[in-house]
Amino acid sequence: MTDYLKLPEGYGKPPEQAPPTGFDPARRLRSLTGVDENLLAWVWYERSKYTALGGVVLGTSVIAAFSMWNFANEAIGDTSVLSLVPAVVWMLFVLNLDRWLIAPQPNAKRRVTPLVTRLLVAVLLGTVIAEPLVLRIFQTAVEERIQDERHGDVDRLRSNLLRCNPDPSQGSGDRGRPGDCDSYLLSFGATPGGQSAELDALRQDAAELQKRVDRDTKLLESLDADVRDECRQLIRNAGTGLLERTSECRRLRVKAADYRATHHTAADERRLAQLNDRIGQDGSRLTRSRGAFLTARDKEIAHRVAQERAKQKGIGVLERMAALEQLTRDDSTLFTGVWLVRLLFVLIDVLPVLVKFLGQESSYDRLLSSRSNSAVKVHDAAVRAVERKSLAELEIAQEECEQYVRRRKAELDAARREHVAEMDIRVSQAVDALEGELRRRSSV
Repeated sequence: MTDYLKLPEGYGKPPEQAPPTGFDPARRLRSLTGVDENLLAWVWYERSKYTALGGVVLGTSVIAAFSMWNFANEAIGDTSVLSLVPAVVWMLFVLNLDRWLIAPQPNAKRRVTPLVTRLLVAVLLGTVIAEPLVLRIFQTAVEERIQDERHGDVDRLRSNLLRCNPDPSQGSGDRGRPGDCDSYLLSFGATPGGQSAELDALRQDAAELQKRVDRDTKLLESLDADVRDECRQLIRNAGTGLLERTSECRRLRVKAADYRATHHTAADERRLAQLNDRIGQDGSRLTRSRGAFLTARDKEIAHRVAQERAKQKGIGVLERMAALEQLTRDDSTLFTGVWLVRLLFVLIDVLPVLVKFLGQESSYDRLLSSRSNSAVKVHDAAVRAVERKSLAELEIAQEECEQYVRRRKAELDAARREHVAEMDIRVSQAVDALEGELRRRSSV
């Protein structure tokens, strides 16, 4: 019923334009646009246009595959053969999506809504494809920025760990710690903070005791000097005629003896010597404790820094995108270059849709619409014929059913009449037999 829609033998197909029997790259490219070769043979002069359009579709899918391959390698952190799997899948997806977007549609009107929808899909797809390629092009600058940021993070971590974990023997301990150190505090088995406070207290006591001993010693030496000077003088006793010490000498000696008895200078000197010995011993222990603390702190800081660097092994896609955004924010020239590259790849992906829908209706489109309309008419006629045939068959079946019902009714009526006649005969025979029997008995 649809044989007349096929291309007539030799009509519109010159020998030099007949489709080849072997592999035809141009035919393969045209198949990516969704055209029908049999219908295209009627307008063979448009084959080059659809061949070029198929090449654009293939090129877009290849660019998409390369983009996905770069994206997968950046996500993994290294170049791997496994990245070819998502690249091939993404290539086939983009290829079929572009084929669907530009496939010729019969009776397609140039309405704004379908065009905007397909352009929007193409723009979104082009944006997704363009971003990994942009990151690949500016890979050197992006990686340098990321490495600088990582080194800065490590340096800030080390600085904050040192700032938030100071040597207790050199400061005021927790009271001098900044308020933003909650995430930078380190734990230690022992710190020299208590020993340092005790040593400071001992040194303060020793200094005060030293001042007192120096003051008492100075006063006592002054008294002894006065005693010596005064007691060198001798006076003659008027009564005895002997030389004697002066009363001032005796008074100064009593004063010096009282001062020694009340101030305990010798005991303070012994106590000061003991304090100095204890300060020396505690100072040695504090020095050893401080050395152990600094060693433990350096070890913990090195461990935290190593953990931070372990997190920075691979450069992720989001980290690359953030670094590229920071680079473009700081450099207007780079900002312009990045967006030009992005728009270029987006335009390349949107190009097949723009070429298809912004151009005029081609001869192939008119032939496709004509064949589609013809096929719709043939299909409608075929549906009506099938409908009429089905209705006729149903009507005939209904008539056969009615005839069968009438025939069965007639047969049943005839059978009923035969039964009634047979019963009448049997009744008549019974009556005749009974009448004969009554006559016979009455004659006897």
